[in-house]
Amino acid sequence: MLDKFFKITENNSTLKTEIIAGITTFMTMVYILAVNPSILSAAGMDKDAVFTATAVSTIIATLVMALVAKLPFALAPGMGLNAFFAFTVVLGMGYSWQFALTAVFLEGVIFILLTAFNIRELIVNSIPLNLKHAVSVGIGLFIAFIGLKGTGLIVDNPATLVGLGDMKNPTVLVGLAGVLIIGVLFAKKVKGAILIGILASTIIGLFVGVTLIPESFTVMSLPPSIEPIFFKFDFSQVFTFDMLIVLFTFLFVDMFDTVGTLVGVSSKAGMLDKDGNVPRVKQALFADAVGTTVGAILGTSTVTTYVESAAGVAEGGKTGMTALTVAGMFTLALFFAPVFMIIPAAATAPALIIVGLFMISPIMNIDLDDFTESIPAFFTIIMMPLTYSIAEGIVFGMLSYVFLKLLTGRYKEIKPVMYVIAILFLIKFYV
Repeated sequence: MLDKFFKITENNSTLKTEIIAGITTFMTMVYILAVNPSILSAAGMDKDAVFTATAVSTIIATLVMALVAKLPFALAPGMGLNAFFAFTVVLGMGYSWQFALTAVFLEGVIFILLTAFNIRELIVNSIPLNLKHAVSVGIGLFIAFIGLKGTGLIVDNPATLVGLGDMKNPTVLVGLAGVLIIGVLFAKKVKGAILIGILASTIIGLFVGVTLIPESFTVMSLPPSIEPIFFKFDFSQVFTFDMLIVLFTFLFVDMFDTVGTLVGVSSKAGMLDKDGNVPRVKQALFADAVGTTVGAILGTSTVTTYVESAAGVAEGGKTGMTALTVAGMFTLALFFAPVFMIIPAAATAPALIIVGLFMISPIMNIDLDDFTESIPAFFTIIMMPLTYSIAEGIVFGMLSYVFLKLLTGRYKEIKPVMYVIAILFLIKFYV
């Protein structure tokens, strides 16, 4: 029944492959259950309640992706967006977390409407094919950079922005061991190489003090109540200028993070159709919109499609069965959170580094001889890791594409939607 519903065999996959891919994606993004509550609690929200809201919103959004879009992508409260929520809107601008949640809720409702009227789908399909390939490459470098930071191999450096970490640090050694293990397993064509690498790194971490098991460790526990943060909205300042600014920022970052992830991972997986479009993109965007709306009601920041989905795709995930597995794992995590929480970042980081390698292969499909195509592609690729943002990479890529085509007299190659998007980007920067 699952094979027929998800068309697993038709997509040249197997149920075992899809399940392993789902578990792998879950293992690379389960950190959100620890990180999101930590960030949002800085805004005054109940940390335990945010844990439950994070898990439940992830489950609901990913189920919509699995059952409606039938694509191998997972969703959860987005990193960066949660930091903007807590540190800019609440701590920086001085608004309550209820105000911020209201902005997230309105964003979700607006996205549902934009998706219903095919506006978001129109934006996705308007991105030129070369830029779509570039998005995949940029995401590859971006998540590899995240992985390198997670191992401690790359660290902050006041003089040069980044620098080499301490090679004697156990975290670095565990991370490098994980990369080697996954690399060897892939070279030998072992199925589940990434998942095995994560588990092996976690075990190695036990012996060098990187994997920590707390004294109060219990295998199973009931999820905390979400009552302190459930449906806590503040509509009293909906029509203020600050709400407009906050809402626009949420809308902008979420839209292009999601677009970038869908396009980039689909490109890598060979899922783009003959016209370079993401299959069932409207349904995928609907999952994102529903997740954000429901997440705000439950009490968490914007839900978005996760770039870590690339880890599952690298393991062969091609259908909604991968996403269904992710949703199932997060359901288990609600009750077995202590077990999943002991997996250190150093154990999941090697997976991101290796997946970064896989994501850059579409660079071979980019026309590097046409400078009106290659320069925008290069901007897209390089700006993602350097600005730590998928959205900003897309901004620079699309703006340079429009300007180069216009200035070289090739304006007929620009789709009308691209002009509108370029103007909005310019407004964002200069108005």
